[in-house]
Amino acid sequence: MYQDIVGFSLTTPAWLHTFAEVGTDGGLFLFAALFLVAAVRAWRGPARDLALVIAGPAGIVGAYVVSEVVKLIVREDRPCRGGVTTIAACPPLDDWSFPSNHSVIAAGAAATLVLAWRGLAWLVFPLAVLMAFSRVFVGVHYPHDVAAGFLLGAVLAPLFTLLLVGAVTPAVRLVRARLTGGTTLAHPTPGTTFAHPTSGTAPGHPAPGTAFGANPAPGGARPFPQAAQAPQAPAAPNRSVAAMSRSNIPGSE
Repeated sequence: MYQDIVGFSLTTPAWLHTFAEVGTDGGLFLFAALFLVAAVRAWRGPARDLALVIAGPAGIVGAYVVSEVVKLIVREDRPCRGGVTTIAACPPLDDWSFPSNHSVIAAGAAATLVLAWRGLAWLVFPLAVLMAFSRVFVGVHYPHDVAAGFLLGAVLAPLFTLLLVGAVTPAVRLVRARLTGGTTLAHPTPGTTFAHPTSGTAPGHPAPGTAFGANPAPGGARPFPQAAQAPQAPAAPNRSVAAMSRSNIPGSE
């Protein structure tokens, strides 16, 4: 199958050769741009959605590391060795073929983007398949290299992302609160009126129909303290007019 695909690719126009060779790496930049758009879209949504976008690249890196370990274990040589004519230059001798790292990253990016934005599935998965196939088209991988890489990326990247999202979500909430100034006011702003806890009226104003300083109803709570009253002078002795008259007329007694 590899020979058939490479033989067909050599018969295609030169512009398609350039597109296949450059488009593989260009697709990775397109995925990076989609992550930025997804982050902007999720900023005002649930904290977990934004956490999925942030943890997605970390999940992709985790899948890439696993693929590198598999490469070192399997150590499969590139199919372009032995004088096979290909579109792309054959990688160095110590750059092993199985699995395809480009396929791992492409499939991992598509799968993690869909976790946070399902509407992108129609775009990102076909793009990832095209990027993976291009590695065989330009002659640097066997078909089973890209198939294994695609499977590793599609499974491991979202798995690592879901393992990380639980730790990232609280951090997203904290950063959001600080950026938006989400603090509790210690003092009311000017013009703010608070209801009295007992009477339901604003402080400094008695309830309708209640005289200021009046005693509350029996058993009721006193909404406001009574005003202090000034001391009154002692009342003068109550003497009748007739008694006063008799005391002032000589010989009246």
